[in-house]
Amino acid sequence: MKLGFLTACLPDVPLPELAAWAADHGYRALEVAAWPATGDRPFTASHLAAESLDRAGAEQVAALLDQHGLTLSSLAYYDNPLHPDPEERARVHAHLHRCIDAAALVGSPTVGTFVGRHPGRTVAENLADAERIFPELTGYAGERGVKVVIENCVMEGWHPDGYPGNLAYSPELWEWMFSLGLYLNYDPSHLVWMGIDPVAALRPYVDKVAHAQAKDIQTDPAARTRYGWPGRAVTRPDPWDTGWWRYRVPGLGEVDWRRLVDTLDEGGYDGVLSVEHEDPVWSGDRHRTETGLEIARRTLAPLLAG
Repeated sequence: MKLGFLTACLPDVPLPELAAWAADHGYRALEVAAWPATGDRPFTASHLAAESLDRAGAEQVAALLDQHGLTLSSLAYYDNPLHPDPEERARVHAHLHRCIDAAALVGSPTVGTFVGRHPGRTVAENLADAERIFPELTGYAGERGVKVVIENCVMEGWHPDGYPGNLAYSPELWEWMFSLGLYLNYDPSHLVWMGIDPVAALRPYVDKVAHAQAKDIQTDPAARTRYGWPGRAVTRPDPWDTGWWRYRVPGLGEVDWRRLVDTLDEGGYDGVLSVEHEDPVWSGDRHRTETGLEIARRTLAPLLAG
């Protein structure tokens, strides 16, 4: 297993600088952000322009990573393929196809995204919609030797009441999406606040994990007692602030990384464990963000065989 990180945490740092820093600080892989440059959502970046990448550009990216001894683990474009606006949905699907094309050119084994959700429809209606949409996407990827991986992020901020906005938050839904040819980009942090044991949930599905992310979480049980599982209801100016938990870099939260890495190893996973840095404490500027990545590396590197 190799240790990497998702480049979206440093959106303003060019990919050549990120690659050099990663190699100098003990990382061996990058999950490269590939959102469209026009996007304005938080935790996104455009370190690879999938919509304009040609063979020459792909060779430059591959040479850059090879120069620093790095693996490209995935292209990251986490958006809503079930968006309620038909025009926006079409834009998401078009960019997903461009990311798949770019992954094939540059040698990335996976493209990461979400199942998503139409918040005005039931779960059953959304699943039926997804069953019509995703087989074409996974077939397109398969023809190019690329796997589409779905992060089990809840995306509660996409739902007006803080309910799941990405229908991949539980093992029940993982089994459903595997039937569509999708794979799992496993992130334990989301399971913790959902009340799911992240190690027990992972164990039966390691063979379906094509990519894994490392993000930790810190919960406040007293605040949960006040707000309940969905989080703040009366005063919630930020749709992403539930009021009772927050993400942390690995080592500063509640995930048992020793047991989790051991479960991945025992199940035969030998891919990349990619740090997804969304820690509000170790963010705010480049130095603090890089310090957060250092904390994550010091936590995880000793657990990885080889």
